[in-house]
Amino acid sequence: MKIVVAGGSGFVGKKLTTLLHNDGHEVVILTRGKSRMEKGMQFVQWLSKEADPVAEIRYADAFVNLAGVSLNSGRWTEKKKHEIYASRMQATSTLIDMMTQLSQPPKVLVNASAVGIYPASQHMIYTEEDKIFSQDFLGSTVRDWERMANRAQALNVRVATGRFGVILGKDGGALPLMALPYRYYVGGPVGSGKQWLSWVHVDDVARALYFAMTTPELIGPFNVTAPHPLRMADFVQVLSDVLHKPNWLAVPSFVLQIALGEQSKLVLEGQHVVPQQLEKHGFEFKYPTAQQALENIYA
Repeated sequence: MKIVVAGGSGFVGKKLTTLLHNDGHEVVILTRGKSRMEKGMQFVQWLSKEADPVAEIRYADAFVNLAGVSLNSGRWTEKKKHEIYASRMQATSTLIDMMTQLSQPPKVLVNASAVGIYPASQHMIYTEEDKIFSQDFLGSTVRDWERMANRAQALNVRVATGRFGVILGKDGGALPLMALPYRYYVGGPVGSGKQWLSWVHVDDVARALYFAMTTPELIGPFNVTAPHPLRMADFVQVLSDVLHKPNWLAVPSFVLQIALGEQSKLVLEGQHVVPQQLEKHGFEFKYPTAQQALENIYA
């Protein structure tokens, strides 16, 4: 297959494009830099006046959209929130415009999303069938992002939106910051510790996106979370055990609220989310438990 990836140079994108390339697919990575060939993959410039990505791509079997300013790229000021929102809307809209200009639209668009679309809760268990959505900044952003992606359906493109949980990896995502206090022997639960953490290993994220591309029956939202979420206190205990460091100094909620402002919701609030659609269609997680995921990352 020829697969076009927006956001292919990011934390998840690098894992995905390597996986696709190693499996023999033709990978095109959309970039703001100059068009080039690198490591057997084609980089095509987009989102600039001089770029003509459609002429370089010509055709594609699948599009994957991971583009957007990172949620962890700084305190959520009004300016930062605008950047987070606008970057997702612009990238997705541009991709759909590109699809209309190709001689034939791709068969599928796999678009990133997030479990932040579900309201924070200590008691609810969310599946893709739930239609109760969060009304805060992240929930509204993700909901609009999915709506924008679904416009591709008018081109007879199958759309699958992967709602990411907290992605674990050694070189990106939230885990390095979560593990840092333990390296100085001051690790402990964050906030109440009762909030849910629906986590997933970055390798399983890449595998799930690939699975969505190649599974025609998978349509609409699919939760990209491991099948065994944990409450924060339980997760950091596993992290403490794997790192062989003490787990004793709790971080009060108000400290994070002062330090991070609205962004603190990412760790102080959570949702119990399960990957019903992935499991229904036969996807098998390589790292289904936090113990397995963290032991692999810190092996």
